[in-house]
Amino acid sequence: MKDYHRISWLIALIFLFVLGMSSCSTPTNIAYFQDAESIRGMALQTEQLFRLRPEDKINIVVNSADPMLVQQFNLITRTHSNQTLGASVSPLTSSGGNTTNGQTVAYTVDDQGDINFPVLGKVSVLGKTRKEVAEYIQDRLIARDLVKDPIVTVEYVNMGVDVLGEVSKPGHIDILKDHFTIIDAISRAGDLTINGRRDYVMVSREVEGEDQTFIIDLTNRREMLSSPAYYLQQNDVVYVSPNNKRMREAKSTGNTFNQPTVWISLASLLTTITALILR
Repeated sequence: MKDYHRISWLIALIFLFVLGMSSCSTPTNIAYFQDAESIRGMALQTEQLFRLRPEDKINIVVNSADPMLVQQFNLITRTHSNQTLGASVSPLTSSGGNTTNGQTVAYTVDDQGDINFPVLGKVSVLGKTRKEVAEYIQDRLIARDLVKDPIVTVEYVNMGVDVLGEVSKPGHIDILKDHFTIIDAISRAGDLTINGRRDYVMVSREVEGEDQTFIIDLTNRREMLSSPAYYLQQNDVVYVSPNNKRMREAKSTGNTFNQPTVWISLASLLTTITALILR
């Protein structure tokens, strides 16, 4: 009977030792897209294009075979004695669009969703993609017989997302294309650190005045591709949560059990207790 109790004590101690080791080990769930092989040929949802909102800034350039004809729409300015000629608005602060010192000044979408375009006047761009804005301005120029063969180019200026948390380069990421995914944002942020949770990435988004939060699991590609937050929108906030190891390290004593000397001491204590029990 005594031997039975000794063995029970020994098993219990070994169990506690193994449990302690496993609780302090580094997470191994760090691989992306673990189900990638099983979802080949999965259709993607690509209709989530960026649509303009108030305070967005865009560049609009009109080109034509006759550069003199389109000059009035691009408001090309020249400087003389530190004075800008032909500029009617301050750079990057109004709903107008022009250039100073050869640098394009953006059109800012006002609270009503309009921009003030030369000759055409107020143009509503709220909810439009940059392609739709370009086509609308091009059609208006042709309809009013202002330019016969206009080529209108619209580019984003200040659109971006913020990437925070366990990434190599947290900060603001500029959006330069119509389809911008969470993978694009993470890549531009230098990828997740080893301490970032691949299975719990949060995306915060304002939708019609309300904050919405989405959780994306980067280890599950099927789930990630079907998430409403896979395609990011301007001003989204991406936050990569730290794993348990990182949170322990953030505490003053959180990393104690990761020190080799601690495990040597525990092993020595376990050996001593076991010897006493089996004596």
